[in-house]
Amino acid sequence: MSFENLNLHANLTRAVQDAGYATATEVQSRAIPPGLEGHDLMVSSSTGSGKTASFVLPALQRVLNARADTSKPRVQGPRVVILTPTRELAMQVAKATVDYGRHVPGLRVATIVGGVPYGAQLKALRGPLDVLIATPGRLIDHMESGRAIMSNVEILVLDEADRMLDMGFIDPIHHIAKATPQTRQTMMYSATFAGHVGRLAQDLLRDPQRIDIASHTEKHADIEQRLHWADDQTHKNALLDHILTERSMEQALVFTSTQRDADWLADRLADMGHRVASLHGGMPQGRRTRVLQGLRSRDLRVLVATDVAARGIDVPTISHVINYGLPMKAEDYVHRIGRTGRAGRSGLAVTLAERRDAQMVNRIQHFTTQRIPAATIEGLEPKRVEPKPFARPERPGGKTFAPRPFGKTFKPAGKTFSKAGPRPAR
Repeated sequence: MSFENLNLHANLTRAVQDAGYATATEVQSRAIPPGLEGHDLMVSSSTGSGKTASFVLPALQRVLNARADTSKPRVQGPRVVILTPTRELAMQVAKATVDYGRHVPGLRVATIVGGVPYGAQLKALRGPLDVLIATPGRLIDHMESGRAIMSNVEILVLDEADRMLDMGFIDPIHHIAKATPQTRQTMMYSATFAGHVGRLAQDLLRDPQRIDIASHTEKHADIEQRLHWADDQTHKNALLDHILTERSMEQALVFTSTQRDADWLADRLADMGHRVASLHGGMPQGRRTRVLQGLRSRDLRVLVATDVAARGIDVPTISHVINYGLPMKAEDYVHRIGRTGRAGRSGLAVTLAERRDAQMVNRIQHFTTQRIPAATIEGLEPKRVEPKPFARPERPGGKTFAPRPFGKTFKPAGKTFSKAGPRPAR
């Protein structure tokens, strides 16, 4: 669908065209119209699908409508609040808001995140404010000091709500939402609405429209997935070194499991001559900003990052995503590989796994309902036999045994065994 058919304000359509977009993506064409009408939304959409514009454009239209109504004075505090789980994603959303709002007269956008001095943020919160993009923790700080006025919020957006809840922000989200008017419009974006995320949606949304664009089982047509089995860390390093020297590699995003591993691996690759930097939550915000700028300007060829730090990175020239350390959760694999194959380009997602990682590989394949093709590199073939995929035991008649709930106790012969070990039966 053309953006011109979405009933957007002419200033917004012009800004979208200036950004080089003519046709709306599926999430944009399905979420923008009800968003403009003021409906609450529950949206599931894959990484790289254009979801940011699907909530930023309706928010900016609300700002333009308020500008046109001269009978209403400018209100104190933000008109739109967008919550994100990480500083990087907040900065990405802020950039999109400024880009799409370039023709909105006098647009005021503020970004409130942790890891930066309070002074500039306090100045940004003074007076009328159109759009506030924030991480929950720092916003709570400003609310408690009385600097962030939430009583005039008309739109509340929760971007990557599942990730925010994983990071322990459920109470701050409730606190922030409670401080906003009950008449607000709420738009909630999440990879899943199962469990605690669904319960949060029930608490915060009123008669929401459900928009499900793509699930974790989508095929990622623009991303080639590949699995290399490594005998040990030395073998894994050799595989990584070979992949990073391939001609097809423009820029690579290498994931590690810990901050320490990210720094160690970045130092190792720098010693080998790569233009590389690490990115993780333990770094000062100023340094993180410079690293991301270096990635976007292509001064960096390799970025070594942890899961949380890489959320919100949108750099079309990332041609390779390499899982050097496997994710803690299967769903994070989907977010990782979505950093490549963006903006119509093709990408390669490579997983380097040792035998101890076999269970997580199996969980990822079960979660995505796709097998990751195993591959070898000539001269670097593994010496050990490839681990067999885990098979689910079957009941007679072909039915599979359901997995027991985690923490379940078993009671054979008068004793109770739990995770903590045997103890006498009561």
